Amino acid sequence: MKDRVRAAYARLAREERPEAWITLRPEVDVLADAAVVEARLAAGEDLPLAGKLLAVKDNIDVAGLPTTAGCPAYAYQPDRSASAVQRLVDAGALVLGKTNLDQFATGLVGTRSPYGAVRDVRDPARVSGGSSSGSAVVVALGIADLALGTDTAGSGRVPAAFQGIVGMKPTPGLVPVDGVVPACRSFDCVTVFARTLGEGRQALAIMSDPAPHSAASPLSAPPHPVVAVPDRSELIGLSPDWLDAFDQVAKDLEAAGARLRPIRLAPFLAAAKLLYNGGFVAERYAAVGAFIDEHPDQVDPTVRAIISPARDIPAHVLVTDTERLSRLRAEAMAEWGDADALLLPTAPSHPTIAEVAADPIGVNATLGTYTNFCNLFGLSAVAVPAAFGVQIIARGFADAVAADVAALVLGEDPLSGTATRGLPLLVVGAHLTGQPLNHQLTSPGGRFVRAARTAPRYRLHALPTEPPKPGLVRVATDGAAIEGEVWELPPDALGRFLAALPSPMVLGRVELEDGTSVTGFLCEGVGLVDAPDITAHGGWRAYLSSLPSATPGSASAESPFFAVPAAASSSSAVPAAASPSSAVPAAASPSSAASHSVVEEHR
Repeated sequence: MKDRVRAAYARLAREERPEAWITLRPEVDVLADAAVVEARLAAGEDLPLAGKLLAVKDNIDVAGLPTTAGCPAYAYQPDRSASAVQRLVDAGALVLGKTNLDQFATGLVGTRSPYGAVRDVRDPARVSGGSSSGSAVVVALGIADLALGTDTAGSGRVPAAFQGIVGMKPTPGLVPVDGVVPACRSFDCVTVFARTLGEGRQALAIMSDPAPHSAASPLSAPPHPVVAVPDRSELIGLSPDWLDAFDQVAKDLEAAGARLRPIRLAPFLAAAKLLYNGGFVAERYAAVGAFIDEHPDQVDPTVRAIISPARDIPAHVLVTDTERLSRLRAEAMAEWGDADALLLPTAPSHPTIAEVAADPIGVNATLGTYTNFCNLFGLSAVAVPAAFGVQIIARGFADAVAADVAALVLGEDPLSGTATRGLPLLVVGAHLTGQPLNHQLTSPGGRFVRAARTAPRYRLHALPTEPPKPGLVRVATDGAAIEGEVWELPPDALGRFLAALPSPMVLGRVELEDGTSVTGFLCEGVGLVDAPDITAHGGWRAYLSSLPSATPGSASAESPFFAVPAAASSSSAVPAAASPSSAVPAAASPSSAASHSVVEEHR
């Protein structure tokens, strides 16, 4: 347990995403908490989350740490933790600190913070997704095992999609929201980020109050769930590649036993526009509007432009929108019919930070296209890293159904949470995201899981091969931690890799920095003749960047979902890591005109 804490702080010391944090607890304090948990275990306590490292979005109270909501002038010191946090701590979780967010949880981009724009893990030129940006990033980096976010209109799902992790959005009211700075109080909920569905389900169950259950909110999905899937003609804002990828997810879901049927999205999308394009935004002003009026210079200009005008919304607009929402909900549920769940994209595109800066309202607004209606309708949802990121939506208090169907999407056993299709594989060179051989992972259905580093027991050499690739070798002394990525491949694909590996490459067990081990590419000693030692660079990408005429590898044309368009290439020293959404330009921004000067905005 203490080794896991030390490994997390060692990773933090390398400042891979320092902007993801607002307040970080001293390592010695977390180690002291770990000692307490170990003593509780020794005393016979049942602690299902013993030693799990937890990060908390900084609009959720943690006793003893300031709550800023992304605004230093707003900060206060709570004397007790939010119930959601306390329940996880009581179960053995160790709080690392508070994470960055779009100020006052207003945004889906992760750039509206005086603490810095939180960059995407795989491509630092792109947004990480907000408002729970920091929470998603620290889980994707492997620093935290779990992180809490909030989701009023997508903030617990869009960042999960962009970072390639799981985002659990409970039914509103299932998890207590005391100790949470409100955004739109009627629709707020606390969410969980995790690297696996099983971990997310466990944490959500611990945080939740007892839920009412009925035929409409069962405890599990049926053996062959009915899943509503829209026709691709209704999926606005997606590129052809993303549309094809979504179709493939639906086909895989059907092959896993689901029964698919079509659904018309019009009432869902119409309701989505009501959340921040009408009367409901008055709740946001009720939450923090008075503070903004008194401290206008302390507030992000975009956030101020969204919230301040809401003070002038007439009461009849809220009443009218409430009535319209009721009609749209009835129409949407009629469309839903006998479906157990609804399959949708999580976001229509993955914009760059530059695109958001050029049009902060319009680009942000598109990101909530498929998420904004969920809480308005009282639904539950799970975002999973299939293709570019999809979500499974279920009825209110049918959270278990959403998770069960999400397990089918991921190829997992819904009961055990164990993978039935994917096996982990560590890559450190030409198979990395954006590198020339990455298509050998994506073509057979592999998916990116997370960035990772080896334990400090390895050395890296540049092999004289075509295309260029490194050789990773384990050493007895003078080893170092090497950057890499963990991917998940179907078992037959991993078998084909082993059969086709050219000498001197082999597959073997590689120990990771967090103490776990996975299968990975290693190099036989015979292959190191005339192969320069490049360990000092810390990884293959850093080595390529150091070459005088280096143009680090681009994604293969055979891998359309991982191609980085030239216009979106990063100027960072880290090559633009092509994520599943990299090929998609930001969708054209919709009109921002709205009655009563209320701008269309999504969180």
